[in-house]
Amino acid sequence: MKKIAFVLLAATIVACGGGSRTLIQNEGSDTLLEVAQALAENYRNVNPEVTVAVSGGGSGTGVAALINGTVDIANSSRALSEEEIELARANGGDPQQFTIGYDALAVFLHPSNPTTQFTIAQLAEIYGEGGTTETWSQLGITVPGCGSDEIVRVSRQNNSGTYAYFREAVLGEDRDYKLGSRDMAGSKDVVDLVGHTPCAIGYSGLAYATDEVKMPCLMADESSPCVAPSIDTAMDGTYPIARPLYMYTRGAAEGEVKAYLDWILGEAGQCIILGVGYAPVEMGSCS
Repeated sequence: MKKIAFVLLAATIVACGGGSRTLIQNEGSDTLLEVAQALAENYRNVNPEVTVAVSGGGSGTGVAALINGTVDIANSSRALSEEEIELARANGGDPQQFTIGYDALAVFLHPSNPTTQFTIAQLAEIYGEGGTTETWSQLGITVPGCGSDEIVRVSRQNNSGTYAYFREAVLGEDRDYKLGSRDMAGSKDVVDLVGHTPCAIGYSGLAYATDEVKMPCLMADESSPCVAPSIDTAMDGTYPIARPLYMYTRGAAEGEVKAYLDWILGEAGQCIILGVGYAPVEMGSCS
C-alpha cells in the first residue's frame, strides 16, 4: 500500500475561533536546526498568526524537499550544486539563495588530548582516502586514556551539508573520505561521542561546542598563523574552514515567507543567530 503524504506549503489554516494563521514549512540542515528553532519561536511574538514548522534531517533532506516542492524554506550548510538547481528547475522551481549567517566548522578533541593545532593537510591525512595517518603517535602525540593509540574518526552522514563542506574544504573536491569512520546523524552526536572517547577526533559547527570537548586552532598551511574557531574569525574569514549558512526558497520569496526571511536578515533575526553561536551577516547593534 502506497504511503501518501499531504504537505501544506505556506498554507493558511483556519483556527477554531474563526481566524486563520499561516504555516511555513522549514526543513533541512542539522547545523541550522537549533538556530532555525530559535528563529521560529521568536517569530511567534512578531506575528502570532504565522507558525514556522521546523525539522532537521540534514541539508540533503532539505534540498530534496525543495526540489520536490514539499517545503517552503530549505536550510543548508552548503550551497546547492548545479545538478540540484537543474533538478529543481525541471520540477518547476527556481531556487533562491539567502545567506543568513556564517559558521566556523570546528574540530573537536577529547579534553585529555594535548593537541593544540592542526594543519589542513594533517586533517586530510587523518580523514581522507589514501591518508596514512591512523594513530596519534604518528603525529608525535600521546593521548592519556587512549591505550589503543588509534585515531577514532568521527564524521557525519553523507546527507549532511557539514559532511560535504568538510570534504570540499579539507579533503579537496577529488578526494573522498576513508572508510571506517563513525558517521553520526547529528552535530550533537558528534560532540557527545568525542567528549566521551579519548582517542577520538570529530568536526561540526561551532555552536555545538560544549565544555566536554576542546577545539584546536587550524592552519591553512605550515607557514600560516594558527586561528581558533570563533564568531569573529568566521565573520572575517581568517578561520580556514569558515562557511556561509543558507536558506533556500523554491522560487522568489513572497507573502509571509518573504516577511519571515526579511525579519531573519534584519537586526532582530541576526541577533538571534549571534545568540545561538553563529556569526551574523552583519553584527549591527548585537555586540
